[in-house]
Amino acid sequence: MAVHTKKLAVYAGSFDPLTIGHLWMIEQGAALFPQLIVAIGINPEKSYAFTVNERIDMLRQSTRRFRNLKVSSFTDQFLISYAQSIGATHILRGIRSESDYEFERAMRNINGDLSPRVTTVFLMPPRAIAEVSSSMVKGLIGPAGWKRIVREYVPRPVYEKLLKKFHGPARTS
Repeated sequence: MAVHTKKLAVYAGSFDPLTIGHLWMIEQGAALFPQLIVAIGINPEKSYAFTVNERIDMLRQSTRRFRNLKVSSFTDQFLISYAQSIGATHILRGIRSESDYEFERAMRNINGDLSPRVTTVFLMPPRAIAEVSSSMVKGLIGPAGWKRIVREYVPRPVYEKLLKKFHGPARTS
């Protein structure tokens, strides 16, 4: 395997949809690494609220300010395999809870066995956004007042897509 001369990190997820928690991770990753790939992992067995192209578009619109960031996707592949295929030196992962830690620790150990040259870096989001997840956001959509609540948990481009998808055109108010 070639020696990496430039640090390249990959931050992967389904981003269905992108949340402020994901955006915090992206901001941290872009500050920590000279290059960051934000990759949408696609599991063909899973159904998503948004297509991969919609998620790529939301990611690109929400992360335009980061010059060292690229958005990508991969299908039916382990994250460690994808990381190796793009020459990543690091995998960036978030830990919000004890259960996240247990899962991520196990995955880090397996990934380390498969590719010891790819280092996993864990970040813990601030308490104010630690509970934010795509599943939580999707679970809030529907009942009266959902728009006001969801607006707090997603970047503006994502909020506009949610409004279009689940309740007509976006309003600027």
